[in-house]
Amino acid sequence: MPVTPHAHDISAPIARWQRELAAAIRSPEALCAALDLDPTIAAAARAATSSFPLLVPRGFLARMRKGDPRDPLLLQVLPQPQEQETVAGFSADPLDEATALAAPSLVHKYAGRCLLLLTGGCAINCRYCFRREFPYAASGVTTTGTEAGLAAIAADPSLHEVILSGGDPLLVVDDRLRSIVDQLATIPHIRRLRIHSRLPIVLPERVTDDLVNLLAVTRLTVTIVVHANHAHELDATVAEALGRLRQTGAILLNQAVLLAGVNDCVPVLAALSERLVDLGVVPYYLHLLDRVRGTAHFEVDEETARRLHEALRGQLPGYAVPRLAREVPGAPAKLWVG
Repeated sequence: MPVTPHAHDISAPIARWQRELAAAIRSPEALCAALDLDPTIAAAARAATSSFPLLVPRGFLARMRKGDPRDPLLLQVLPQPQEQETVAGFSADPLDEATALAAPSLVHKYAGRCLLLLTGGCAINCRYCFRREFPYAASGVTTTGTEAGLAAIAADPSLHEVILSGGDPLLVVDDRLRSIVDQLATIPHIRRLRIHSRLPIVLPERVTDDLVNLLAVTRLTVTIVVHANHAHELDATVAEALGRLRQTGAILLNQAVLLAGVNDCVPVLAALSERLVDLGVVPYYLHLLDRVRGTAHFEVDEETARRLHEALRGQLPGYAVPRLAREVPGAPAKLWVG
């Protein structure tokens, strides 16, 4: 389950992004008060926070419409009573990642690439998160575990790409992140670095000078996969952050999740793709929901998803149409649905 990170070095100066995260909304009552919502919404949300806390940066909250309980950004973060329901087919580990743990902090599912989990923390707790119950501590997602994972990567010449993941890997402070990237760059068979992060979207202050510099100078080919589900997430602060990441020479991709009530209609999906393209980000994946328990109310059935995707293809140029995909445990790659 994503948790709020602790400071890595209490002697280091507190960066702006860390201050913004410290000031994030952490209760349904505070969320509803900030958005002028009926207090009964907070009362209904309270029970669902017992197993998966609410966490929303104030900058992300500022992009929501006040007084609108169906705002698409709000629905991604507001705990719902349905999260407490038991639904057949939804489980704690829908992708069976426990069996893919190759070493502490290291998930190896696909040929040639692996995930190095740097932290269990996130800057926002998305209610559809497929790792909301992931056993981070038991999986060795610690500083010691990271070193063990790096050693395992160095010992496996079949690996050519390392994906930094979590939680959110950009919660790791810049000095520590630079050390990890530098260690990866010394491994001869590692050619590419991929970073999966929602922070440039929900906490754009995280794109610091130090982060930009370390990405720009590494010998590794860098791809940054951000995660936006709706065009309203992509305001001017995010546009600036993405522009700075582009200047490093990194490839920028977006992965979205198809979510009922959030983006399950063609105009919304088209607007997201066009906004991403305008910002220099390739709309790469549109994922069907990973069936983690507590998220059934977000699911869009596959037939509907196919119809939406086909209609999207009729409106956008091919490069702006994301690949409709789902992940199946044990499969050698993600499966394209559309």
